[in-house]
Amino acid sequence: MKQDDVKELTKLEDLRELEELFGAVWGRPGEPPISSDTLRALVHSGNYAAGAFVEGRLAGGLVGWLGRGAPPEPLHLHSHILGVVSGSEARGLGFQLKQHQRRWCLERGITTIEWTTDPLVRRNAYFNLTKLGAEASGYLVNFYGAMTDGINSGEESDRLLITWRLDSAQALAAAEGRPAEADVGRLLHEGAAAVLSVGSDGEPFEKPANARILLCEVPDDIVAVRRADPALARSWRLALRSALADAFAAGYSIRGATRSGWYVLQR
Repeated sequence: MKQDDVKELTKLEDLRELEELFGAVWGRPGEPPISSDTLRALVHSGNYAAGAFVEGRLAGGLVGWLGRGAPPEPLHLHSHILGVVSGSEARGLGFQLKQHQRRWCLERGITTIEWTTDPLVRRNAYFNLTKLGAEASGYLVNFYGAMTDGINSGEESDRLLITWRLDSAQALAAAEGRPAEADVGRLLHEGAAAVLSVGSDGEPFEKPANARILLCEVPDDIVAVRRADPALARSWRLALRSALADAFAAGYSIRGATRSGWYVLQR
């Protein structure tokens, strides 16, 4: 996909199309997660909304707004929602959208983007922490309350706070197609400890340990687990919440995530 297939969206008709896309992606066609009215106000006030196009059709979108923490924290972009249509034609759209967002920020002197992600979704962990070169800076328990959309219905909304330092060495390497992925086998051989892993029946297997590097595994497809066995999905939520909260409290930070579903924590 070419860079110029991603562009900012400012026209009302484009924003209405983006609203419909988000509604379809989140399984809420009659109640999209963000309305075109809100999108219109955001872009009018200088915030970010972009769309990715495949053969002239809108196939993905990304929205964020400017924010600031407590003084003297600098201005950052809060990246609120990213969605792409399913299917092989959408491969790579999420990465291209995030790189467009990165360039947009750097052109305006903004060097940090933040967003939240469900820590149980393996592909998102890999995408955020390895493919983009971001980092996880906090664990937020039930951040949005109980979820009602077609993907997360009935679930508590624990989230990782993702911080993307746009001028960091890892973000630059990732933008150039050189992401660094940890080798879990090598780490285990060198003394890393797996404090959470997938058991023989798909259940969370917890084994508290104290090592320089900790590893936490998540299921292959938590969305499928939620549909097939809500109780098992709930047990995974609680197990990962406990493992990561305990690790953060002990001074560990998440340094990466592998495509095979392992978080790598180090202190």
